[in-house]
Amino acid sequence: MVPIGGRDIPGPRFGLAVVRGRSMEPTLYDGDRLLVDYRRPVRVGRMVVVRLPDGVVAVKRATRREPGGWWVERDNPREGVDSWNVGAIPEPDVLSVVLLRLWPLSRLGRRWPLRRRSHL
Repeated sequence: MVPIGGRDIPGPRFGLAVVRGRSMEPTLYDGDRLLVDYRRPVRVGRMVVVRLPDGVVAVKRATRREPGGWWVERDNPREGVDSWNVGAIPEPDVLSVVLLRLWPLSRLGRRWPLRRRSHL
């Protein structure tokens, strides 16, 4: 087990995630496949896989550390749910950090901005 966020995580270090929905457009699109790291520390600006309070697992952008966990936001302000709707995500519900996009091949490994652009 490797400690992360004050807890021990058994199992594999890397995994795959599939994007569902439009909340991370234009950075990620529905159906994109992502390589994730379950043990990498979260940093501001990185995309993370989180468990929202309703149990839905989603990709969001970590924007700041809060006393109650991580404040996460969507890249598309017109779609989805983020901390503006549900508050900070507790540390145990931040499941992994996104490393890179694996699919589709036309955008394989393409880098995305570390910080969200302003939508105003």
